[in-house]
Amino acid sequence: MLLRLLLLICAVFLTASPSQPVEGTSMTLTCKIQHPPQESDFQFQFCFFKDGRVLGKGWNSSPEFQIATIWRENSGSYWCRAKTVPSRETWSQRIQIQVQRVPVSNVSLETQPPGGLVMEGEKLVLVCLVAGGTGDITFFWYKGALGLNLETKTQRSLTAKFEIPTVRESDAEQYYCAADNGYGPSLSGLVSITVRIPVSRPVLTLRAPGAEAVVVDVVELHCEAQRGSPPILYQFYHEDVTLGNSLAPSGGGVSFNFSLTAEYSGNYYCEANNGLGAQRSELVPLNITVPARDRKELLTSGVIEVLLGILGPGTMALLFCCWLKRKIGRRAARDPPRSPPSPVPQQSTYLNSPDREQQHPVYENVNVVRGDEVYSLVYHMQQELQPAAVGPPRTHIEDKDSSAIYSWLKKASITDLDYEDAM
Repeated sequence: MLLRLLLLICAVFLTASPSQPVEGTSMTLTCKIQHPPQESDFQFQFCFFKDGRVLGKGWNSSPEFQIATIWRENSGSYWCRAKTVPSRETWSQRIQIQVQRVPVSNVSLETQPPGGLVMEGEKLVLVCLVAGGTGDITFFWYKGALGLNLETKTQRSLTAKFEIPTVRESDAEQYYCAADNGYGPSLSGLVSITVRIPVSRPVLTLRAPGAEAVVVDVVELHCEAQRGSPPILYQFYHEDVTLGNSLAPSGGGVSFNFSLTAEYSGNYYCEANNGLGAQRSELVPLNITVPARDRKELLTSGVIEVLLGILGPGTMALLFCCWLKRKIGRRAARDPPRSPPSPVPQQSTYLNSPDREQQHPVYENVNVVRGDEVYSLVYHMQQELQPAAVGPPRTHIEDKDSSAIYSWLKKASITDLDYEDAM
């Protein structure tokens, strides 16, 4: 009986499925015993080994042992033992199992926040990803085209992260990563990181020709923020009233020029904004000096404007009529009355008569100016052929002032009746 049992368990074989496993997959070991069918009622125990170490919990009634996830380090020599109760043990042959490793492939670098755009002071995360690859993978992170190594990590994963807790302006660079699982490193592409910097408080500078600004001077307002990512929009204010704005596409400062008038005295400030928050400068006072001559002109023009606004065109026309009446009265008192001129006999003139002098009409052009309009009056003087005792030639100039004023009054919409009353 014992001899039959020994012959029964002498044929023990170990098989592996799959025979060439790949990292990350499972593998099943089977311990097989060849025996006659009539002896199948014997109970067997099995135990599996790798490189002299027991696998699992040791002896078990199942002829199979499964490794759920196999890795490169699971490569080695495997065998199994079989025994009956009670019996002596029988070993199987040894088999060599070499676990296959898949090289890494399709390495890429991603950023958090996405797009590589991060504000100064925030956290930046660089994620290195591997599309394919098995086993322990070593990840590397590099800064700049020259490849300054920032971090190295080894882990059994297809992704790994590197964090910059507080981003600074100097962190704005190009980055890339690499991954290696024993077949050589595989590199990702370059990713640019842009660090957005909020604008600092701008400084407003007021540049005038002299120590004290005077009316009609040209003043320059210069606003500049020392820090801030471009583009930067600047706005200029006078007592909270917007004067204008200007964009600095590449950063730096901008200027705003304007001509001074008396109402521009007061406080000025500017504002800088690049989309990450606006900053306002300190107040800069500006005192404008008005020369005495200019003050007199300003006062006179102000009085005239008030009169025009209050009295209106009709009242001003009445005032002008009174002035005109007084002027004509003074002229009448100064010039003695003249007798009307006697009619001048008309005489024929012959071209071939040498003792007859031809009479030539004389014209005089008189301009009357009112505002921007010019009115021209043409007067005719007829020389009178009188004896020397009669006196110098007489003209019709006496009517010149009256005609000019009449034309002006008609332009000012004053009726003929008003003019006659004024006369």
